[in-house]
Amino acid sequence: MQRADVTEKIFSAKRLKGLSWKSICAEIGGGSATYITAALLGQMKLRPEQAAKAAKIFALGEEETLLLQEVPYRGSLPALPPSDPLIYRFYELVNVYGTTWKELIQEEFGDGIMSAIDFDMAIERQPDQKGDRVKVTMSGKFLTYKEY
Repeated sequence: MQRADVTEKIFSAKRLKGLSWKSICAEIGGGSATYITAALLGQMKLRPEQAAKAAKIFALGEEETLLLQEVPYRGSLPALPPSDPLIYRFYELVNVYGTTWKELIQEEFGDGIMSAIDFDMAIERQPDQKGDRVKVTMSGKFLTYKEY
């Protein structure tokens, strides 16, 4: 069995049961909705107690439940640039603003990177009279390159 098979089963059960990611994440608990959703999509791993709750929600077998707890092979985009319009806009942001982010972050913090491992992210809806807005907040630990 492959981890992608579990993801497909999760999508199918979510669809058939009419569930939302928000309700699923609330039921599993123990982490942010972003992290838990990423884990269910195969990009992070769940702790045993979270995997057990997911197994009940999605009617997963023993092997499928164990796969939710394994360190995943990360990277879910089938091609670059991504063809999905929503995902492409994030790719576009990096293409347009990536060098600006790099300059501003390194001017403030020095020579290093923002961690995607020690990282938090939240996605929120912001009502706006001209049309609702998407607010994405990312916070990663700054890691300095060290000399050796």
